[in-house]
Amino acid sequence: MLTIVFTSIAYASILALGCAAITLWYASTRVFNFAHASLVSWGFYITYIFYKLFGLSPYLFMPIATIATGLIGIAIYVSVIRRLIRAKASEITLMMVTLGVDFILFAFLNMVIDYFANVYKWDIKNVNIVLTDPTILTVANTPIKGVHIVAPLTALLFLVSIHMFLNKTNIGIAMRASIENPELASILGIDIDKIYTLAWMIGGALAGLSGGLLTMVMQGTSSIGSDLIVLYFAGSIVGGLQSILGGLFGGLLVGLSERLIPYYLSSVFPWIYSYRFAIPLVMLVATLLLYPKGLAGLVERRWR
Repeated sequence: MLTIVFTSIAYASILALGCAAITLWYASTRVFNFAHASLVSWGFYITYIFYKLFGLSPYLFMPIATIATGLIGIAIYVSVIRRLIRAKASEITLMMVTLGVDFILFAFLNMVIDYFANVYKWDIKNVNIVLTDPTILTVANTPIKGVHIVAPLTALLFLVSIHMFLNKTNIGIAMRASIENPELASILGIDIDKIYTLAWMIGGALAGLSGGLLTMVMQGTSSIGSDLIVLYFAGSIVGGLQSILGGLFGGLLVGLSERLIPYYLSSVFPWIYSYRFAIPLVMLVATLLLYPKGLAGLVERRWR
């Protein structure tokens, strides 16, 4: 049972990082970014490819995946999103364009996969390196793997860092101002374009980091981001699309619910685990129907 709990916490922490990325993109530029799916997949495969090339711990290559997807995030904003924002495109148009960008990124990823499969003769179509994760310690005869420690600590570090960044640094305060009122921020002399570029870089980096960490909790293919995109969106919406911290906590809640609720109910309903992905959907629909502002909105209302 402890193994399920530890793995669920790690899995939820990984989802939370990706949910924070979706929230950051939407809060800053009003873009519901479907390309998030392929950014997660790129992070997943970059980590795996470097692991295969050098044979070292996958954790060493997750920063490379994070940087690479952060740069992809910048490229998406500069080449596509910025142009549409300047043309005053609607939120629907921006959202649909990111779906096209997702297809392009997905196609290029599969080209990379085919290259390594043909040149290096790797069985790279389905990645499974979960068993390479070392056991750090044992608690009550339960092995604690590296991801059980790294993933929650990474989410916690991001929580503290983003709070300090948004509240204690000039750039962070400028980002908050740009999110809350971009017109006024622009009048005050804040370079909105640079803030948006930074937001897309951070979002891309978080998506890639989430994908890299996923290599330690589940196997997957090039479509792993697409397979989990509904969970990422659900966590972001449950947390509240206007709050980065809300998105983080929403991801944690969705991830834990998706893993733990079916586990505890499976003793009574053995078939229920196969339908565990319905839980995030129920949470998403309930949030949209009952309180669209999500967890962040509830906290905001409480302190008014």
